[in-house]
Amino acid sequence: MGMRLISVGKRLPDWVYTVFAEYNKRLPNAYKLDLTEVSATARSRSVAVATTIQKEAEAIHRKLPAQAFIVLLDEKGYRFSSTGLATSLEKWQKTGKNICFIIGGADGVDETLRQVADVTWSLSTLTFPHALVRVILAEQIYRAWSINNNHPYHRE
Repeated sequence: MGMRLISVGKRLPDWVYTVFAEYNKRLPNAYKLDLTEVSATARSRSVAVATTIQKEAEAIHRKLPAQAFIVLLDEKGYRFSSTGLATSLEKWQKTGKNICFIIGGADGVDETLRQVADVTWSLSTLTFPHALVRVILAEQIYRAWSINNNHPYHRE
């Protein structure tokens, strides 16, 4: 069992990859996030937003591992506390499936991704740049691991 992050967008600023890698290297193998990037669809006035979202969803579907436990990051999802996420992450791992987190593109996600998601998670009522969401996700996975293992990183 492992964890994968499928995220729309390539060629992000170096700091995104650096911070993501820093949190990822702190994690034990069972929690490490395998990053899979899919290209964002070019936006233009001649291409409908729904078409853009659909093309990105198709690319994400092609990267989904078989039998995965899918967690979609979306503004309409459930908002976890840090301890709630830690408890949930432990429960998701016990399914025996690979856990796959999905971050959609700038225009949102297609309904087909909502339908296959086991959980939809909202980081906040705020809107974040998608590059920053990768970093926040990696940090929150590290925080959840630290809570579950009584590591001093998380303080209450």
